Amino acid sequence: MATTNLTGEYECKIDEKGRIIFPSALKKKLAPEFQDRFVINRGFEGCLVIHPMDVWNEITRDINSLNKYVEDTRRFIRVFYDGATEVVLDSQNRFLLPKILLPHASIDKEVILSALADRIEVWDKQTYQKVRAISAAEYSQLAAKVMGNHEPGKPGQHVS
Repeated sequence: MATTNLTGEYECKIDEKGRIIFPSALKKKLAPEFQDRFVINRGFEGCLVIHPMDVWNEITRDINSLNKYVEDTRRFIRVFYDGATEVVLDSQNRFLLPKILLPHASIDKEVILSALADRIEVWDKQTYQKVRAISAAEYSQLAAKVMGNHEPGKPGQHVS
C-alpha cells in the first residue's frame, strides 16, 4: 500500500458552484506528483471519500484482482465504482464536488474534511459531529475490541 499518511480535520465551505478549496496544509502532506488529482467516491456511514491518485490506483488493482465469477463480488464492484469521479484541483486549489454524490452524504454548505492516513473523508458538518460523538468509555471499549488482539508489526494485520 501507499505510504501516504494524512492527518487532521479541516472545515470547508462549498461555494455557489459546488466547489471546495482543498486545504493547503493537507495538500503539502501529499507527494508532489499526487497533489492535484484525486478520485472521490461514496464512503461508508454517509460520507464521501477522496483518494489520492496513487492510493486509488492501488485500490483498483485490488478490486480488479477479485473473482468476478462470484455474484456478491460483481455486485460490490458495481456499487463501489458507482459515482467514482476523478477530480482535479484548479489554479486556486478548488475542486468540484460531483452533484451525483452529494445526496449520499447529505452535504449542503459546510463540510469537514477528515484526513485518515491514506484517504480523506468528506462529511456534512452536522453529520460528522454526530458520527464522531463518543464517550471516553465507549472509545476505550472500541479500542479494546479493534486493537485488543492486534500484534504490532505482524504481517497481514493493520488498521484501516
